[in-house]
Amino acid sequence: MHNYDWVETFQQCYDKALRQYQAGQRGAATFFNATDLAFLQSIGHTPQELSDYVEDAGELSFGTALLIAAARRDYFVVIQKGKPTGRTIAMADLPPKDAAVAGLTWLPRIIAKARAKLRGEMPAELMYGCGGDRAFLQKVDIHAADFLRTVWAARDDDQKIIAWVTRSA
Repeated sequence: MHNYDWVETFQQCYDKALRQYQAGQRGAATFFNATDLAFLQSIGHTPQELSDYVEDAGELSFGTALLIAAARRDYFVVIQKGKPTGRTIAMADLPPKDAAVAGLTWLPRIIAKARAKLRGEMPAELMYGCGGDRAFLQKVDIHAADFLRTVWAARDDDQKIIAWVTRSA
């Protein structure tokens, strides 16, 4: 990976996938060639994650996709030293969509999703930044990438995250 121009390469992959999606092509596995796949792997990103952002392009901007990818990339490079964990969380291990803490429904779920996103452990059927995440984050006026970075900074301390979100809400 070239660190200096990774953003431009990410945008090229995004734009390529978006054109293909808009032309009716479906499936993350069909959007990228071997060079694209190697690049995505080098930043700790999966083809499915980028495909999800392209699929939701009308509601989730390229800028947001880039900022989320940057937070994940930073975690991958700094904390994981460029090595994936090799694990994937199970959907059944996520808090239910109606779980609440501090009066905020969805907060327990998005905390778990953010941790999985940072570690690169999202199952293919789960998206960080999905419609439910966006509705929650909009309600509390927090950007998806800012939430990721806060979860990273808080480590395993849910109370720090909850306190920060309730101050923002």
